[in-house]
Amino acid sequence: MHLLVIEDEVKLGDYLRKGLVESGFNVDLARDGAEGLGMALTGNYDAIVLDVMLPGIDGFKILEAIRKSSSIPVLMLTARDDVADRVKGLESGADDYLAKPFAFSELQARIRALLRRGTLQETTRYALADLQLDLTTRKATRGSKRLELTAKEFALLSLLLRRQGQILPRAILADQVWGMNFDSDTNVVEVAVRRLRMKIDDPFEVKLLHTVRGMGYVLESREAESA
Repeated sequence: MHLLVIEDEVKLGDYLRKGLVESGFNVDLARDGAEGLGMALTGNYDAIVLDVMLPGIDGFKILEAIRKSSSIPVLMLTARDDVADRVKGLESGADDYLAKPFAFSELQARIRALLRRGTLQETTRYALADLQLDLTTRKATRGSKRLELTAKEFALLSLLLRRQGQILPRAILADQVWGMNFDSDTNVVEVAVRRLRMKIDDPFEVKLLHTVRGMGYVLESREAESA
């Protein structure tokens, strides 16, 4: 899952990004309103954690702009805790509202709850042939075998399953899973794909993860084609 955190407090922003990455999310961090708004409107995110008190453009205006074109889940995060501000945030289209200071475990639980709701509710489980992945329980299985995946392997498999049948270039994988601009000198994608393939394909007769030379990788069942 790809999250955008818009938070101008440096220590808190870094803390949130580190904690959420360690929890298995891919996280982009914006440190002011203008940057956050631009990323929110152009990025492909599953949810946004949005601070209210931001330099440049405040959180309420960012939320208003987002809601003109998107129903993406938004959790507002702010030092303001009076009823009027909470009502304003929720009536502006926020899906949840959390006042500072907060426990990270509560933030994490609220984000996961948002991701389970609405249109995303049907996409918390993915399957291809006998390969299954559950985002809620963070379990992956093939047949009756439980797959032991690292956080990055889980994120990579999640992306491949969400876009199964599509050829995904290395640049897309690097951006969506590692949050990095693709550098042709790095082999981080190839290494991760090889390790993932060892777990989801090598022990099984039918292969699902395929390399498309010069283009990228695709997760799909080709059993019918070869029959």
